[in-house]
Amino acid sequence: MQVYQLGDGVPEVAVVAGIHGDEPCGPRAVERLLAADPDVERPVKLIVANEAALEAGVRYTDEDLNRAFPGDPNGDTHESQLAHHLLAELEGCTVLALHSTQSTDEPFAVAESVDEIARAIVPHLPVSKLLRTEGLAKGRLIQHPHTIEVECGLQGTDAAAENGYRLVRGFLAATGALSTASVDGDPEPAVDGGCPEGERCSTSNAAVEVFELIEPVPKPEADEYEVFVENFTEVAVGERFAAADGEVFTAAESFYPALMSPYGYADVFGYAADRVGVLADRSA
Repeated sequence: MQVYQLGDGVPEVAVVAGIHGDEPCGPRAVERLLAADPDVERPVKLIVANEAALEAGVRYTDEDLNRAFPGDPNGDTHESQLAHHLLAELEGCTVLALHSTQSTDEPFAVAESVDEIARAIVPHLPVSKLLRTEGLAKGRLIQHPHTIEVECGLQGTDAAAENGYRLVRGFLAATGALSTASVDGDPEPAVDGGCPEGERCSTSNAAVEVFELIEPVPKPEADEYEVFVENFTEVAVGERFAAADGEVFTAAESFYPALMSPYGYADVFGYAADRVGVLADRSA
C-alpha cells in the first residue's frame, strides 16, 4: 500500500485507488494528480491500495479486497491484512474509492445509503446516477462511514482513467479541498464543456437519479454468456435480458439492471435494482 499526501496537516479527505489490481484507472488518476501537485485548501490523503495485485495485473492475490473489510491484522490472506491497515489509514476521513467495471462506460456513484455525505458530494461529481446498496455490499469499503465509491467506466480503458481524474477533482472540490480551477495549468473542462479560468471548476448536476439494489441476478454455469440490456434502463416484464449457452432468460418482473455484464462476475450477471428517486443539488 502506497500512501501520499497533498497539503500539510492531518487529512480528513482521502482518495483510494487500486483496490482491484485489474482496474488501473484509479492509480492512473492518482499519479496524474500527484504530478500536477495542485494547491489544496485542506490536506488530502491519496492511497494506492493493493500494490501486489496491481503489479501482477490480477484482481486480487488471495481474496477480493473489496469483500474483505474490515479485515484482520493477523488474517490468513494478504487482502485480509491489507483491509485492516487500509481502514486504519482512512479513520476520520471522507473517502472516494475509484473502481471500473465491465458493465458500462458511463461513470456512476455507489453508496451504502443516501446519507448527508452522499447528498453533499454526489451532485458535484460528473455522474448522473447513484446506486444505493443498502446491505447488499458485504465486506466492501463503502460500509465504512463517509465513503462514496465510483465506477469510472470500462475496465482498462483510457476513458475510465480520464473519468477517474475528473471524478477525483469533483470530489476534492465538493469537500473543499481543491483550491483552484486548474490542476495542471489549464482549467479542467466540466461536463457542460468548460468553466471560467481562475474559478473552481466542479460539476454540479441539477439532479442525480437514485437506484436501489434489490437482489443479484443469478448466472448458471455455462461456457458462453450474453447480456441484451443496458444498465439503468428499465427491463419490462417478459423482455429478454440475458442468455447462457443459448438459453434465454426473460424478466418475470420489471427491473432496472445494474452492474450487469456477461463476464463481470463468476456467478451472477449483475443485480436487479429499482429507481427510487432523484438526488438534487441543494446548493443550486
